[in-house]
Amino acid sequence: MKKSITTLAASVALIAIAGPVAADTVASFYAGKQMRFIIRTPPGGDYDQLSRLLARHIGRHIPGQPNVTPQNMPGGGGIIAANYVGQIAPQDGTILTMVSQGLPVDQALGLNPSLKVDLRKFNWLGNMANSNQLLAVWHTSPTKTLEDAKTRVTTIGSTGAGSMSVQLPAFYNNILGTKLAIVVGYPNGQHVDLAMERGELEGRGTNTYAGYMTSKPHYLKEKLLRPLLQVGIEAEEDLPGVPLLKDLQLSEADRPVADYMSKAVSVGRPVATTPGVPADRVAALRKAFDLALLDPEFKNEAAKSNAEIRPMSADVLTRIVTELIDAPETVRSRVKMALEPKAEDQRKLPK
Repeated sequence: MKKSITTLAASVALIAIAGPVAADTVASFYAGKQMRFIIRTPPGGDYDQLSRLLARHIGRHIPGQPNVTPQNMPGGGGIIAANYVGQIAPQDGTILTMVSQGLPVDQALGLNPSLKVDLRKFNWLGNMANSNQLLAVWHTSPTKTLEDAKTRVTTIGSTGAGSMSVQLPAFYNNILGTKLAIVVGYPNGQHVDLAMERGELEGRGTNTYAGYMTSKPHYLKEKLLRPLLQVGIEAEEDLPGVPLLKDLQLSEADRPVADYMSKAVSVGRPVATTPGVPADRVAALRKAFDLALLDPEFKNEAAKSNAEIRPMSADVLTRIVTELIDAPETVRSRVKMALEPKAEDQRKLPK
């Protein structure tokens, strides 16, 4: 956290040294404007909470200080929101969104034909929460370890297409040999959490550590949730003893697949504006994003709401998204096979 904030502060300082980014022109455009922040989920959960948190603070750091209004647009694991932002929304810098973490992989592998946009054309502002994905079970589950998940069927809740909540459990089954039964069709992660609490599910295939600490910190603090595996570039400092995917013993053929997915997870909670926005407005929005995350008022509210803010710069985020989508075909084809859930591993949501 401290390292990320220090890096962000340095980038903001460099921007300041470089001089104003057509400030007068940008300010005249945004003055009196009503911006919208498109949210890919219904109210509740960390996507919604983080989006609304940023929406409340970023406006005063944009030249002209426009108002920013949140608008929930759920559906399709975030694909409906992404298609709207990429194809329908005005391409003038008045639209912001937090894109689903799994969509760059979805595009790279052609997993869902309903995704119509090219995420390489989005103008990325930065990543609010670069945090590891967790495979976790409720404390009452007989599955206590990753090895247990390889020997007994464990029911895992997921949302739908375009979401890592289906992709990663399938990956674990295909590459690690787990026996996760993937129950598909929950509207969002909040519903998966409720199903765990009611005993309808044993666990949740995906959610970030930062996501839990933002929306359900008591899950981990009170040991109600037991993490079995974490996926990311580096292990979470607060999760000692929870194995990291990259550290597992894997075959030579599976190693590039694991590395690809570890990089994919680092996309985290990425914020973007639409394609086609003039360069001076993009630069101003990126600077506003950086400044908002350093704003004492933002940091104070984030702390009060347990929001885990681990920023990544626009340049790094843009590079990672591009590298995922443009990865060699040999790697992408093997990843695609690994993320394809077997028919016998999927279960429909009970009515």
